[in-house]
Amino acid sequence: MPEDGASVLLLRACLALLAWPIYLLNLLGLWQPFCRKVFFPYILEKIGAAHEKKSKKHKQELFRNLPDFRGPSGQLRLLEIGTGSGTNFQFYPEGCRVTCTDINPHFQESLSKSMKKNQHLHYEQFLVAAAEDLHQVPSGSVDAVVCTLVLCSVQSISGTLREVLRVLRPGGAFYFLEHVAAEHSSWMHFWQQVCFPTWKLVFAGCCLTRELWKSLEEAKFSELKIQHISIAMPWMPIEPHIVGYGVK
Repeated sequence: MPEDGASVLLLRACLALLAWPIYLLNLLGLWQPFCRKVFFPYILEKIGAAHEKKSKKHKQELFRNLPDFRGPSGQLRLLEIGTGSGTNFQFYPEGCRVTCTDINPHFQESLSKSMKKNQHLHYEQFLVAAAEDLHQVPSGSVDAVVCTLVLCSVQSISGTLREVLRVLRPGGAFYFLEHVAAEHSSWMHFWQQVCFPTWKLVFAGCCLTRELWKSLEEAKFSELKIQHISIAMPWMPIEPHIVGYGVK
């Protein structure tokens, strides 16, 4: 069975040595601006396309009941946290009114492409906002909140879920699909531990070992459906995922 300890530390050091130019740029204060503006939007678009192919059937099933959460007006008001390049737009129902948010403002080009491809939606606004602070969104103003591959990198999971519950109307739903920590006794968890520091630096704060299902279970949803699934990505320690939704 894989174990943490000296072997993890040794392999972490080897990986850091391979990535030393990034560590040096980070030490000089140059990596984070470059990562946010250039590297992360570019790499996310490339990795996102591969992940989208693997996760498409899960998303189709996940969002199948989105129309059931339309508000009294008959419209579906949806807020997406961490919209990125807009890969989820294709799964939203006709006429859905979408508000996009992301902490990184440098996704405009790819986001515009996705909007043009998905003209069945009404785009309300794009807000540059952290998931833990959605003060620009009024309380109880949306029917659904969507968050995919975002909770791995937020500063506070509990703070994010509090904001989700605040902006949702009673009876609204929070949809999620996130990569999570592997079983502690598995080789995948071992490699997640090895890759953790370098991965977090390279991929803009993404954490490999979060047990997000526990945070969701602790949040105050009246109903919660969580499914553990596997989405294999070649050479990437992000195979274990959770998918589901919670109702306020």
